Amino acid sequence: MDSLPISELLLQIERHQCALLANLTFSEKIRYIYNPLEYARETHEFYVRTYCNSPKKILFLGMNPGPFGMAQNGIPFGDSAYVNNWLKIKGNVFKPPLEHPKRQIQGLTCSRSEVSGSRFWSFMEETCGQPENLFLNCYIHNYCPFSMMTESAKNITPADLKAQEKKDLIKICDEALYQVMLLLQVKFIVGIGKFAEERAAHVLRSHNIQDIIVVNIMHPSPINPAANKGWKEIVHKQLDESGILQYMML
Repeated sequence: MDSLPISELLLQIERHQCALLANLTFSEKIRYIYNPLEYARETHEFYVRTYCNSPKKILFLGMNPGPFGMAQNGIPFGDSAYVNNWLKIKGNVFKPPLEHPKRQIQGLTCSRSEVSGSRFWSFMEETCGQPENLFLNCYIHNYCPFSMMTESAKNITPADLKAQEKKDLIKICDEALYQVMLLLQVKFIVGIGKFAEERAAHVLRSHNIQDIIVVNIMHPSPINPAANKGWKEIVHKQLDESGILQYMML
C-alpha cells in the first residue's frame, strides 16, 4: 500500500473516515447529512490529486463543509469563483441522496459566494500568487467531511452536536486527522478557528507528539464580528508571528 502516491493514500484515509461516520446515528434535529466526498467525488479527487502529491510542512485545518462552499463542490472553503478560476478544479458534481430544498447542490455552477471561502482563498492568492506556490509547502483539509443541517436548513457543526454524538464523531475524525498528519509529515497545523485548533492539539497530546506545532488563526466566517474588520491583516500578522508565512511567500 505504501507504494501508492500520497494523494491516493490520503483518499483512502478519507474514504475509511466517511464509511465510519456514515454508521453514526444522530438526534432527530439533524435531518439532512451531506457527504460531498461522495457526490462531489470527481472534483474532490481532482483537488487532492492536483495539490496533495508530496509531504507538506503546513496543514491548514478547517472544521467541516459550509453550505455554499465545500458542500457544493468538495473543496475546503470552496467558494465557487476561486474553485473555478484560481484552483481550476474540474469534474462533475452530482446530488446527495436526500437534498434540502433550501440547500440544493449546484456544484461548480453555484452562484452564491461563500464568504469564508472567498476571504480565505483571496488571502492565499494575494499571499502566494499561484496555487502551486501555496501547495508546495501547504495543504488545506477539513477535520470532518460531513455537512449537517436541521429541517429548517440551519447548519449544524461538529461543535454544535450533543455530547455523545460529538464524542462518537470526534473519535473517528481525530483518528483520521492523526493519519493525515503522519502521512503528510507536517511540522505545523494551522487551526482555522478554535474548534480545529483544539482538535489538532488534542490529537498531538493523545499520541504524545511534541515535534508538531499547532497554531490558531481567526476563522473568516462573517458570523465572527472580528473577522469582518480586517481579517486578512489579522491573519497575515498571525501567520507571520508564528513563522509560517515564510513558507508561503516564495
